[in-house]
Amino acid sequence: MTETRTRDRKPQGAEKQRWHAEAAYVAGMVETDVLIETEGDRITAVTPGLQAPADAVHLPGLTLPGLANAHSHAFHRALRGRTQIGEGTFWTWREQMYEAVAGLNPDTYFELAVGVFTEMALAGITSVGEFHYAHHDHGGAQYADPNAMGHALIQAARTAGIRITLLDTCYLTGGLHATVNRTALNNTQKRFSDGDAEKWAARVESLRSAYANEPDVIIGAAIHSVRAVPKEQLGTVAAAAAKHDAPLHVHLSEQRAENDACLARYRLTPAQLLESSGALGPNTTAVHATHLSQADIEVLGDSETCVCMCPTTERDLADGVGAARTLFEAGSPIALGSDSQAVIDLFEEARAMELDERMRSERRGHWPSTDLIDAATAAGQESLGWRGAGRLHAGELADFTTVGLDSIRLTGTTLDVAAESVIYAATAADVRHVVVGGRVVVHDGIHRLVEEPARRLGAAISALYRRNARV
Repeated sequence: MTETRTRDRKPQGAEKQRWHAEAAYVAGMVETDVLIETEGDRITAVTPGLQAPADAVHLPGLTLPGLANAHSHAFHRALRGRTQIGEGTFWTWREQMYEAVAGLNPDTYFELAVGVFTEMALAGITSVGEFHYAHHDHGGAQYADPNAMGHALIQAARTAGIRITLLDTCYLTGGLHATVNRTALNNTQKRFSDGDAEKWAARVESLRSAYANEPDVIIGAAIHSVRAVPKEQLGTVAAAAAKHDAPLHVHLSEQRAENDACLARYRLTPAQLLESSGALGPNTTAVHATHLSQADIEVLGDSETCVCMCPTTERDLADGVGAARTLFEAGSPIALGSDSQAVIDLFEEARAMELDERMRSERRGHWPSTDLIDAATAAGQESLGWRGAGRLHAGELADFTTVGLDSIRLTGTTLDVAAESVIYAATAADVRHVVVGGRVVVHDGIHRLVEEPARRLGAAISALYRRNARV
């Protein structure tokens, strides 16, 4: 596995390349006959209305900026199908999730994550925000390299050909209680903890130095939740991220029980507690934000805190429907994530924001398709720290995704409704071509870098559960 542990930069695309898109999403509009010129890993020119030059790569369908998966837990992919059996709540699901952690080590995590990130690439995702908290071995014992699990995830993303923002997560306590500040970690949660925020920050600083100036990796930070990080240590995590102008993500108000416990302990909502600790702002992304008061919405909007919605997970776990449009109108950008990997399909996540809101309000037409595309592209890339990505524009990263319009789902689509057709009818299976940093990662629906990805992912999941049986 020598290839899997190298920290060399991934190869970049050809020095100069021209791509001709039948249609492309440019500056909020669908344009036709768009010539995209790249040099190295950057776009140098985007020109609509040109016939295809002889040397251009033809991109039939609708070409979008690269999709951004702003919230992922890679190992949750092993739960697909298993947690859909029977009844329960978020809390019973969590116990099943803990069982999956048992089989993780740097090697099994690498193999599993290669499959998961390859599935993302095949779905048109060019950047992933990996919310990473499975740091250590059983019982909290550190590996010889305390960042071995983080390295495994980064190398897996490189193997799959996508960018990664590793959101290294601080996780210190087992929960939040009305009368005590800290509850004990259970045996599984000990794997997640560094002991305190200062020790967490020191470990992350070492990880960050290992990838300084790497073009395909950003080391960000995360507060798992106000349940898992005590009030007095929230500021340390926020300061560690701010020191490097790094993305900071946090699970927020996913469950009403979290809100109730936080109010009982601190007389503040989770959003208010984060605000009082300096943890909100344009570099912060609140994940889920399902159960908010109007005051919470104003706190997030006024601080320009991004909100990442994960509708397929929020439905699967019976969390509820968040006020995405209200948050957006209050000033919070909206990004999208696959979270628990119930499915990996950002078109499904995008349309779910509109369709779930229709169910809640009994009214249609809350999100223009352009806003939903922006959530899946520009807003997500920004939330992950890729500020030069998410738009087909000169100077941006040469990351783009082409959706075929000739499948049984999309056939008959005319270009004047291409954006709407893709948002409301496309699936990940309609992705035909994916370019990351000027390099072709997916061509005609086939991953160019990982052979037999379905077999490899299936083998990794099977190996994980075999290992679980021995642990």
